[in-house]
Amino acid sequence: MNLDFFAAQSSTESQQINIQQGDLRLFPQLFSQQESDHYLALLRNDIAWQSETIIMFGKEITVPRLIAWYGDAGTTYTYSNIEHTPLRWTNTLINIKQRVEAASGFLFNSVLLNLYRNGDDSMSWHSDDEPELAKNPAIASVSFGASRTFQMKHKQDKTQKMAIPLGHGAGLLMTGETQHYWLHQIPKSKTVRGERINLTFRQIKQIRN
Repeated sequence: MNLDFFAAQSSTESQQINIQQGDLRLFPQLFSQQESDHYLALLRNDIAWQSETIIMFGKEITVPRLIAWYGDAGTTYTYSNIEHTPLRWTNTLINIKQRVEAASGFLFNSVLLNLYRNGDDSMSWHSDDEPELAKNPAIASVSFGASRTFQMKHKQDKTQKMAIPLGHGAGLLMTGETQHYWLHQIPKSKTVRGERINLTFRQIKQIRN
C-alpha cells in the first residue's frame, strides 16, 4: 500500500488545550483514515503483544490490556515493578515515529504500545514520571482504532478535570510540568466494542546496556 497519497490527507494542525500547570496539544487527525486503517492492521498482527500481571494488595492481577515495549538498545523501562527490555524497532514503528517527531518537534528513543481489545480493557490513574524519564518529559501519544476517552485530573486541585476523546489517527502531546501535576487514565466503557491501539513515544534518560 502506497501511503504517499493518503499522508497528504492527514494534518499536523493542532489545538492547544489550556490546562493549569502543564502543556497539552491535540492533533485531531495526525494520520489520515486510510493510514490509520493500514497501521492498525499492521500493529495488531506484527507487534509482539504480551499479557502481564502485577501484584496489587498482595494479589496477582492480570493487566487489562496487552502491552509491548520497543526502542533503541539499552532503553530499559520499569513501571509497576515490571522491567521492560526493548524489542527492536519495526519499519512500521519507525514510520509512525518519524511522523510524530516531525509534528511534535521532539525526538524519541522508545515507545510503549497498549492494545485495548474492547471497552473492558483499561488503564488506571497514573503519571508518566518514572526515573528513566527526564524531569519534564515529552510524551507523544498516537491512537488507532476505536475512539476512547482520555481522562485527566489535577493531583492537587480536585476541581480541575477534563475528558478528551482520542479517535482513529489522533495524536496528543504532553509536555512541560504535565506529569508532575496531572494524572491520566483510559476508563472502561460499556459502549466501546472495537479494538484500540495506543502508542506513547518517550525519551528514556537513563540508558542501561
